[in-house]
Amino acid sequence: MRVSRTWAVALTGLRGELVEVEADITAQTPEFKIIGLGDKALGEAQRRVMNACENSDMRLPDRRVTVNLSPAGLPKQGTGFDVAIAVASLAIDGFVLPESLARTVHIGELGLDGRLRPVPGVLPAVHAAAGRGFERFVVPHANLAEAELVPGIEVLGAVSLAQVARWHGADVEVPDLEPVPGDAIAVRRAEPLDLAEIVGQPAAVEALIAAAAGGHHLLMSGPPGAGKTMLARRLPGILPPLDDEAALEVASLRSLAGERIAALDRTPPFEAPHHSASIAALVGGGSRTARPGAIARASRGVLFVDEAAEAPAGVLDALRQPLEQGRIEIHRAGFRAEFPARFQLLLATNPCPCGEYGVRGGTCTCAPSVVRRYLAKLSGPLLDRIDIDLRLQRVSSTRPDDAPVVSTAQARTRVKAARDRAAARLQGTPWRVNAEVPGAWLRQGPRAIRPETRRTLEAALQRGAITLRGYDRILRLAWTLADLGGRDEPSAVDVGQALFLKKGVS
Repeated sequence: MRVSRTWAVALTGLRGELVEVEADITAQTPEFKIIGLGDKALGEAQRRVMNACENSDMRLPDRRVTVNLSPAGLPKQGTGFDVAIAVASLAIDGFVLPESLARTVHIGELGLDGRLRPVPGVLPAVHAAAGRGFERFVVPHANLAEAELVPGIEVLGAVSLAQVARWHGADVEVPDLEPVPGDAIAVRRAEPLDLAEIVGQPAAVEALIAAAAGGHHLLMSGPPGAGKTMLARRLPGILPPLDDEAALEVASLRSLAGERIAALDRTPPFEAPHHSASIAALVGGGSRTARPGAIARASRGVLFVDEAAEAPAGVLDALRQPLEQGRIEIHRAGFRAEFPARFQLLLATNPCPCGEYGVRGGTCTCAPSVVRRYLAKLSGPLLDRIDIDLRLQRVSSTRPDDAPVVSTAQARTRVKAARDRAAARLQGTPWRVNAEVPGAWLRQGPRAIRPETRRTLEAALQRGAITLRGYDRILRLAWTLADLGGRDEPSAVDVGQALFLKKGVS
């Protein structure tokens, strides 16, 4: 008996688990069998592997070949195990060197002609294996660029199975084949839009800057044409660029979602799903494998839901748990996947179905009961998790007013300065922006705001105008306003302004 071994990676959500691929040959009835709790795509790998080996002039022996994917109790999905299965099977008959396989991780799908086809999720798979000490990887040529984003490793972007076998010491001729082109989604990122294009909404611009500085969630309500979407699409441009860890996390999620990754993008992601999107599209998942939804793809960036009151019942409430926990868990009968969900939520809605309720000079044709039902789609628990409730009116004049125009570059500088102040204050804690700080630390910690400064807020809590969760969110917002103003602690004016931005009361 001669057993050969190599390695592959099984992805469950964004978490990668190493899989040892063992191949064994016995003198029994010829058969090729794959065991180890694989899905249907893995069960079909035997035909792909056998044909690819045959067409690469490396025929498998006419005996019983058993391939085990260990740990056997870990569910495994997809076609990314093909290459590992093929080289482990070839090693038992001496085509390749077993000692070379034992130090290498193989990822990729095989075509019948022996070419390697790209698979999604190569970046998180390579990153997970590199974190466990592996330094040699074989990936499809189309996935080479994203695999090389992980530092300190050796990567072979292979075109064919023969090329992989040659790398492991096989005496085989490498055919001159064209690489399989990447079939992933090529996403073109939009250029950042300038905040200076916003006309006549100085208070809204300042609220957007405060949201960016502290990582706060924002609701914008107002009639059509008030500038809600224009404001939302300019938020990513004023956020600080992503650091290495965040950029790698975003790229891994994009890779898992099937996008083409060629370089780390430092711009925070911006996801804007249609308001008719289902809960599954927002949350993510799948029956056999987990794919990130809009919530996970927006992690480290912005999730914008336009026409929020038009969303199906229950869809928006699916945001409540990720907003509180910063992660999202997908539970299925055969697996449990977890994705990061550290995003800023932007909601935009009209005041009523016709959009004219409470608008100066407008005539609303909606019955009062219709208006109430329309706004009730934004549930109380969801609204309680919103830090800034911004009410917009239509711009009444295009002539310049006394308010200075704020450009994206100026706003980004202010946001960075405020975040630097917050990071210095929170040094030694696991938090970096004000929106992440827990309420108990804000109320009773070493940086608690003085009771006399919180007097207005205490009164609002006692008369039931805010909840305790809302109380804590107002404290976070007050700290952000103080950081923007360069103050060492919030003043009573900061607390009052934060209360107004949260509830529209003072």
